[in-house]
Amino acid sequence: MQIDIAPTLALLFGVPIPKNNVGVLIREAFDSLKEDKHLRALELNSWQLLRLLQAQLSGLPCRNFPCDAFYDHQSSGSTDCNHETEDMLCCLYMEATTLYTSWKSKRGFESASNKDYRSTAAAYYKFLKSASEWLSRRSTDKPVKLLALGLATMFVSTVILSSLMFCRLRQIYHGGKQQSLNLNDSMNGWSLDETFILSVILILVSSMTSSSMVEEEHYIWYFLISTFYLLLLRKTAQSLCAVRFQSSFFTQNGQSREGYFRMCFVFLLLTSGRVLRGWHQGGVNWTSLPDISKWLEQAGSQHVKSLQLISAFLVISIGLFALFSIESKGKCFQMVRLSFLISGLLVLLHITKYQDYTFSSTDYGATLLVQIIYAILGVATIGTVVALPWVIPFSTSKICPTDNTISPLFLSIHEKFPLVELRDSLYVIGWAYVLCWCLLQLLLQQPVNTTPILLLLLQILAGTLYFARSGTHHKEWVEIAAFYYLGMAGHFALGNTNTLATIDVAGAFIGISSHSTLLSGILMFIITYASPMFILLSLVMYISMKNMAHLVIPEKAGPEDHLMMMLGFSCLVPLVINSILLTAYTVVLLLMQNHLFVWSVFSPKYLYVCATAVCTYIGVLIVAATGFYAYFVLVMRKQKPYSC
Repeated sequence: MQIDIAPTLALLFGVPIPKNNVGVLIREAFDSLKEDKHLRALELNSWQLLRLLQAQLSGLPCRNFPCDAFYDHQSSGSTDCNHETEDMLCCLYMEATTLYTSWKSKRGFESASNKDYRSTAAAYYKFLKSASEWLSRRSTDKPVKLLALGLATMFVSTVILSSLMFCRLRQIYHGGKQQSLNLNDSMNGWSLDETFILSVILILVSSMTSSSMVEEEHYIWYFLISTFYLLLLRKTAQSLCAVRFQSSFFTQNGQSREGYFRMCFVFLLLTSGRVLRGWHQGGVNWTSLPDISKWLEQAGSQHVKSLQLISAFLVISIGLFALFSIESKGKCFQMVRLSFLISGLLVLLHITKYQDYTFSSTDYGATLLVQIIYAILGVATIGTVVALPWVIPFSTSKICPTDNTISPLFLSIHEKFPLVELRDSLYVIGWAYVLCWCLLQLLLQQPVNTTPILLLLLQILAGTLYFARSGTHHKEWVEIAAFYYLGMAGHFALGNTNTLATIDVAGAFIGISSHSTLLSGILMFIITYASPMFILLSLVMYISMKNMAHLVIPEKAGPEDHLMMMLGFSCLVPLVINSILLTAYTVVLLLMQNHLFVWSVFSPKYLYVCATAVCTYIGVLIVAATGFYAYFVLVMRKQKPYSC
């Protein structure tokens, strides 16, 4: 066996046996040695396995094992060790050591014979074989009951989350007797985009059973997200054709203009998605092929630096433009704008002064500057989330620029449900989340990944604006699922793969003055899961911009029902998709436990799947906590009006 090679070579060369090796020295390699050297090698090998046995079986009393036969040095035969596993191993070890002690005491006398040597060696080999087999089984044995319990828990959680989402679907789309007049007929049946969204899950689950598909998973995501964009293009073109057909009878200029806007957003999604797809050549089989990042590196550091500065400037400009376009001039909004403006300028200063095209500087000035940026971003973001619902003024004017009219439904519940102020608060908080995350990525990501961050931001904005203007063309759960898929495609577009070798370890130490495993781990998580978390945080902004007036709401619905209408799908859809994929891949990993690539392909992929689950739950928790907190604060203020 392969494990036997290590102790054999170690004993032949006179070096220690590897600490956790459970092998047995190969008999044929020691037959030519003298008897004393052979038995000494067996003794050292036995000590190695005995130490491992004592680590596995605490308090193993081999030294005090009661067996009178071991002390009968005149006994020529071996004893019969018919005990339980622990006692049997002790019995075999004590028998071998006793025979070895007897052989050493007789050496040099005529009573010492070749028969004693053979019986001692046989006793040692018997112990070594038994101990090695037991340790090997112990290291590969799996707690079947615990695995079954964990898998059952995953399955039950998946069923519960799926049931909640289906109940939500039935309640919103089929729960009322009266439906909005502008509700598309496709809302009551399966449309092509809904079928495709569900098919994506089946495709992903099926691909998990192939090691090659796991290694090249990014191609699946690229293909699926591009196909979905083409479906959006097809649906937008169909809506434009329908508007043109109706224009001969009615005036449809406004609808036609909205259709052209949606068409531009789809083209922006397709273009940015194609550039992202070619930015990094990930996977295993085609890593040698050229991609955009390799071309930039070959072109020279100046090109990378220039593109990095342009992309960073555009990202910061887009975020600041969104914040400065808010009409309110209250002190709280001025503080939010000023904080992120300062953070953006400091990030540009860090990029210009300290970042090389391959890595960031680690001197004291760079570390101090990054720590200042961390502090300002943390205070600005948390302060915005906590303080904004308390100070946002109650008025009929709206902050969100995409929602120019309030539906009669929203106006009718405005007195008991602060929906307008809630949407305005979530709009500002959502942009604070997005801008904070972008600035963090500009600091932590490799310089060549700055442009993909810009492209991801453009895709998020284009997708949000498209869905905000689409009205009833798509169900909300389809839109949330599309955002989730976009996040996974962006995860691979940033250079990540399903192998642990692509994790950016260097960026995990930016801004840390002394070693901290916890802080470095958090930064590594932020870098690795930049795109999925980016998408989840942007859902706060999506919620504030999405017009949900077409949804069917029960007549006796309270404020909590309207809050759940806003947050329900944004929280449930990512959890359902993640639960299905996590449960499916757990089953796949159990089935592939004896696969040749279980440690090189399937196990690293499972680590990524578990980390993705953690990322999803954190993101959903942030979205839900933000929505509920803003809602309850505004309800409290509604009872006692207050403004800054």
